[in-house]
Amino acid sequence: MNIWLLIALMALVTFSIRYALYARANAITLPAKLERALKFSAPCVLTAIWVPSVLMPNGEIDITLTNPYFIGGFVAVVIGLWKKNTLLTIVVSMVCFFTYKWFIG
Repeated sequence: MNIWLLIALMALVTFSIRYALYARANAITLPAKLERALKFSAPCVLTAIWVPSVLMPNGEIDITLTNPYFIGGFVAVVIGLWKKNTLLTIVVSMVCFFTYKWFIG
């Protein structure tokens, strides 16, 4: 099948699904409990993404000082809770991760 036709069909399907939901978005009101619960969906999804890559970089649980992902993640949690600055947390934890990976690990 032609690649451009395939891309166009995928775009049409994606647009149709999203347009159908957005067109009815103002007509639907969600219960207060559901709206409160949905506020936790982004942190849950992000946690589900980073926890396996930090704690299981090789497919097995590795919570040791030889795991640079664990060290970087630990530093990120400490800096994030301490300073509450996202950019600082990212920069410091990435510097720690790469320094540990290249020079120590």
